[in-house]
Amino acid sequence: MDRPTALARLRDVVTRFRRDHAAAADSWCVALSGGTDSLALAAAAAEVLPTIALIVDHGLQPGSAAVARTAREHAMSAGCIGAEVICVGVGTIGGPEAAARTARYRALDDARAGSPVLLAHTLDDQAETVLLGLGRGSGARSIAGMRPYDPPWGRPLLGVRRELTRSACAELGLTPWQDPHNLDPRYTRVRLRNEVLPLLEEVLGGGVAEALARTATALREDNDFLDGSAAEILAGLGGVHVEGLPVTGMSRLPEVIRRRVIRAWLLAGGAVGLTDKHIRAVDDLVVAWRGQGGVALPSAGSGERLFAGRRKSSLVLYRESV
Repeated sequence: MDRPTALARLRDVVTRFRRDHAAAADSWCVALSGGTDSLALAAAAAEVLPTIALIVDHGLQPGSAAVARTAREHAMSAGCIGAEVICVGVGTIGGPEAAARTARYRALDDARAGSPVLLAHTLDDQAETVLLGLGRGSGARSIAGMRPYDPPWGRPLLGVRRELTRSACAELGLTPWQDPHNLDPRYTRVRLRNEVLPLLEEVLGGGVAEALARTATALREDNDFLDGSAAEILAGLGGVHVEGLPVTGMSRLPEVIRRRVIRAWLLAGGAVGLTDKHIRAVDDLVVAWRGQGGVALPSAGSGERLFAGRRKSSLVLYRESV
């Protein structure tokens, strides 16, 4: 029996994704950069459901408009029923990469018209994400990787290596865009991709990317269970919007659950970008309180600072003007 083509294998992967996560969808969108992975995904997705390609032009590189036009042409030749180029302005908050990502996801969300959006992250991307999380040391959540489906975002290719998407583009006769940022060693992810992972594969005898992806899946499953347990406990304490979180009930919880309860409550109260250090400091207000002051927390609000503090037998959130 002949081996299935690369495109046929990708189509089977996307079909399984639809069955498992998007059975109710009658169409979907693909976020298309014009690169190898997103072109291959667009072609495979178009064989499964009517597909619209969404091409975000950040305007950050010379010739970006031409790259977007070519991506649109490739999308239509690959079977998409439509392809839209969306021009965005990129801010500065969080640095250039984070600002571009924020602008891109906002534009995709605005343009999707209620449909799921498929993203072309592969197993290799997942492995890089796990390594980045390990380097940051922010706990299990940071190395649990990306979810296959986090509505409206779908990632059908998380179990697929990049070699398969390259082969699919070659079969289709498409010449993908090669983003120069993907070769720039100033970016940490580029060095992980081109230096660290190949070295780990050599030293450990291969299979490292797959092992990192499996680790992410196992941690994500554990996190989901623990987060679910924490959500039930928080609901019993008054829910995410309770103004004062009772310390007595919290102190008796296992710390792995207690910190998740605290995290969910802080996020609901306006905190953003919480780190393990923030959560442990607030946890100390429960289990190691000696009259210390409030813990400053990052928040999206301007002109004021968010704090978590202890008032008698409760944790409270309060704000102070800058």
